[in-house]
Amino acid sequence: MPTSGSRLPRPRAGSDAPTPRLRLTVQRAVATAGLPVRSTLRRWLLRALRRDATVTVRFVGATEGRRLNREFRGKDYATNVLTFVYDAAAAPAAARGAAPLTGDIALCVPVLRREARAARKTLRAHCAHLVIHGALHLQGFDHQSAKDARVMEALETRLLAALGYGDPYATT
Repeated sequence: MPTSGSRLPRPRAGSDAPTPRLRLTVQRAVATAGLPVRSTLRRWLLRALRRDATVTVRFVGATEGRRLNREFRGKDYATNVLTFVYDAAAAPAAARGAAPLTGDIALCVPVLRREARAARKTLRAHCAHLVIHGALHLQGFDHQSAKDARVMEALETRLLAALGYGDPYATT
């Protein structure tokens, strides 16, 4: 798992690092008017990914979001984003570049809309944040401890700034 000693990734422009290859599938289980299109999701994911990856982004409704959260996290409510890493045993190796990452990012549309309104943020900015958040989880970042949360939040903030979005943790 990346720690507070983890370095922030270099920006792509002028970088020696090759751009990761991304196999992206987008699933829309609910009406997604106003949500980002595939090319936008791809751009956001490529900003956050440091390794080749196969990722499915699935937009879900409240019922599916709640079921997934209950089934996989034991929490009986719909949450904004869930990340599923496949072949978890390979995840640390993938972080070192030995294998591509594989996983799903489920975004619960009603929760995204409600949170964006409550925070007075655009739906697009909130969605960008949660896609970046999910991509970092795919790469082994977490926010279980205060220290890990600070690392992950700083990285999210930096990646989002590079995409032209404000600090998702700033209070208004």
